[in-house]
Amino acid sequence: MSVSNPLADLLAEKGVLLADGATGTNLFAMGLESGEAPELWLETAPEKITKLHQDFVDAGSDIILTNSFGGTRNRLKLHQADDRVFALNKKAAEIARAVADKAPRKVIVGGSVGPTGDLLVPLGAMTYEDAVASFVEQIEGLKAGGVDVAWIETMSARDEIRAAAEAAVRCGLPYVYTGSFDTAGKTMMGVHPRDIHSIASDIGDGPFAVGANCGVGASDILSSLLDMTAADPEAIVVVKGNCGIPEFKGAEIHYSGTPPLMADYARLAIDGGARIIGGCCGTSCNHLAAMREAVDNHIKAQRPTVETIVERIGPMRNTVATDSPAPTRERRGRRG
Repeated sequence: MSVSNPLADLLAEKGVLLADGATGTNLFAMGLESGEAPELWLETAPEKITKLHQDFVDAGSDIILTNSFGGTRNRLKLHQADDRVFALNKKAAEIARAVADKAPRKVIVGGSVGPTGDLLVPLGAMTYEDAVASFVEQIEGLKAGGVDVAWIETMSARDEIRAAAEAAVRCGLPYVYTGSFDTAGKTMMGVHPRDIHSIASDIGDGPFAVGANCGVGASDILSSLLDMTAADPEAIVVVKGNCGIPEFKGAEIHYSGTPPLMADYARLAIDGGARIIGGCCGTSCNHLAAMREAVDNHIKAQRPTVETIVERIGPMRNTVATDSPAPTRERRGRRG
């Protein structure tokens, strides 16, 4: 059975949509402590979550994502909050929905669904059905709070993407999913960008859109975009790249991207075939405002090469995806 999809309607109207920016790095700037769960701010500092969504809308975002990336029982258990999954996710959706509904234009609310942090059988102890049940519990809360679409993001494993997609379908929501291609051009669990389309194509109506978020740098995600759009030129593809390149300065992670660089990233993303463009770690409202202007004024040009991307955005941090094993970086388990 098909479900209604306001995201599809808005994309048909506008052609290219601007998603929002980072959650984690912007909340850290507001005072979130390392190791603290952003989801708990839904109860203790809801005004800060409202402000983040409002700032994104004011900067021009067509899509805002709920503050629920770590909203499964698996993640919330780490903060003794696994008995409040439904309530926290419903609250996350309600806060974002309230901001979207008072905007002067149509704004879509995506329910952010991140990885559980647990490995599925046979690599770990979580069964596929356990994963589906965990995601259903989260997405039921997000749906009750008024999200338009389940936004499954920063994924590495095929089965976990499928479990989240199945949960969205069980809850009666359209879904989008994005992988994080952060390990030699593949996800940590070995998914290549060109294979992203088929992972959940048989679940419900299939994904409304697929793509990439987070990863390492903006150049790398644009390279992944070229692989995804070459594999299926008709698919609706999302890129939500980090703001330039993450670099440690002392104990802090700093992102190299300036607003002009992220504007150029948005232009290249359009040229490369992306239909939904946003930012991940390090992407502030100033970056998004520059990206909004770029999206509004750019006329789609020649499809870029990797060489063009590197020349304009900077060097890639990943080596090119191969079938040989590659070292992995420590994973940040938090969107943006």
